[in-house]
Amino acid sequence: MAETINVLAIGDVVREAGCEFLKAKLPEYKKIHNIDLCIVNGENSGKADGVSSASSDAIFSAGADILTGGDHSCKRRDAYAYMEKTEMLLRPYNIAKDAPGRGYAIVDKGSFKVGVINLMGRVFMDTFENPFASADEIIEKLKKETPIILVDIHAEATSEKKALGYYLDGRVSAVFGTHTHVQTSDAQILRRGTGYITDIGMTGPEESVLGIDKEIIIKKFTNGFTDMFKAADTDCFFQGCKFTIDKKTGVCTDIEAVTVR
Repeated sequence: MAETINVLAIGDVVREAGCEFLKAKLPEYKKIHNIDLCIVNGENSGKADGVSSASSDAIFSAGADILTGGDHSCKRRDAYAYMEKTEMLLRPYNIAKDAPGRGYAIVDKGSFKVGVINLMGRVFMDTFENPFASADEIIEKLKKETPIILVDIHAEATSEKKALGYYLDGRVSAVFGTHTHVQTSDAQILRRGTGYITDIGMTGPEESVLGIDKEIIIKKFTNGFTDMFKAADTDCFFQGCKFTIDKKTGVCTDIEAVTVR
């Protein structure tokens, strides 16, 4: 039996184009790279901002084991019932306590279990509960079930993400950032054995501005007017990060940023 597992975390899926590309490419990637667990951020996967039951089903059918979210997770009220009944569809733990769904989960794969925590940053974002304190609340609870814990920190500020990585170093297996849709070049294993990357990127149209038609966004920046946002009609890619983790200790032994076109 293998002593390590390979976990793939995939960056923010943008609308239908991102869902379809993931369905086309993810199964083959998982097979070739022996992926044992796949985490996908799906908070932009609906037809508009937010997550929908249809987009969630599409991502799960593509091969995701668990979906994480962000600031748009609770934007679509028609998805609330789906969020409540779907244990592997997360939204940030540190948003309003009466929000639908849940902010962490344990994925049981038989020979191992993985705890996944979804957090939201506070810098340049709406006011949420402290993600550092929120992480403290959950980690010890999950440690009773498994040594393997991964954290999706959905945040704007690179400083906040990096600080959380150092704060959790040695206490969780990996910390990866989402939200900015731009993959950073700092994939690394921190001193106490936690895998870390500031942002894992996005899934969807590559020639775009964060997945949206570039002309719409250029127009917004140049004259202040904008049309309704729509996904760019260009070739897609998916980005993420692959973590190799020791089953017994939860220590990250290898890390690799991923881009698939």
